[in-house]
Amino acid sequence: MPAVTVENPLTLPRVTAPTDAVARPVLTVTTAPSGFEGEGFPVRRAFAGINYRHLDPFIMMDQMGEVEYAPGEPKGTPWHPHRGFETVTYIIDGIFDHQDSQGGGGTITNGDTQWMTAGSGLLHIEAPPEHLVMSGGLFHGLQLWVNLPAKDKMMAPRYQDIRGGSVQLLSTPDGGALLRVIAGELDGHQGPGITHTPITMLHATLAPGAELTLPWREDFNGLAYVLAGRGSVGTERRPVHTGQTAVFGAGSSLTVRADEKQDSNTPDLEVVLLGGQPIREPMAHYGPFVMNTKDELMQAFEDFQKGRLGTVPAVHGMSEAGPQA
Repeated sequence: MPAVTVENPLTLPRVTAPTDAVARPVLTVTTAPSGFEGEGFPVRRAFAGINYRHLDPFIMMDQMGEVEYAPGEPKGTPWHPHRGFETVTYIIDGIFDHQDSQGGGGTITNGDTQWMTAGSGLLHIEAPPEHLVMSGGLFHGLQLWVNLPAKDKMMAPRYQDIRGGSVQLLSTPDGGALLRVIAGELDGHQGPGITHTPITMLHATLAPGAELTLPWREDFNGLAYVLAGRGSVGTERRPVHTGQTAVFGAGSSLTVRADEKQDSNTPDLEVVLLGGQPIREPMAHYGPFVMNTKDELMQAFEDFQKGRLGTVPAVHGMSEAGPQA
């Protein structure tokens, strides 16, 4: 799980919660069910079973892989539409090509993120490049859906290619945790992702026995998803392991701790931390569309069927390496 790393975290800016911070309690821990997406790549549904009031403004998140493909096995998705929200694709291991019906897209690989604002709608495809299909290899990533408020749902689509080298790297005072801030702000440090809905998204790697206590905006919710490893969440040290999501309650700091002993194949605790300002608007979600009303959903399906969200390009338009944005 390389993503983005450094040899010595102690060379990075440090972050810690203020001494008067109010610790967020852990409300619930859920285990993600496994399934398949697109053309058949394995996923864990990170938010399954969690009440939307705890997720808002996040809609869903899939952990894609971790899977070691044999030659000919790598899979992606067919062309499909989106409207009314943003997709965030974070690749930890492997390579994914993206393309849309408006000419956007690119190639993302270890530690890169592609942030697609679907807005008023487009057609979209995600697939491994041909050379990876031929060779096989490791594939692991996340796709997060972030809702848009009603005023932004019909905005023009937009892409952001966030290269791994541009994420904000931070550490804890003792150097026991490496933080990669992909979007939003943490203790005055800004990630590169530009968001319409205020959120914070970061990937933390905690060495065995390390503890991470971060300041967290009181007007944000708080979620922790375990990509790999074992540890605990909250000051009450509620156990968590790979494929589990912790929901935090109200407060101004959150705590994650890595167990002293980890499995041999996952030497560290890998956690994605998410926080966002709830939109608190009605949500109508079906398939690839996220709107405010059923009538808007019906309009989205009609627009898709009549070709108003675009058409599939006749030529894929990507080389094996893919264009760099």
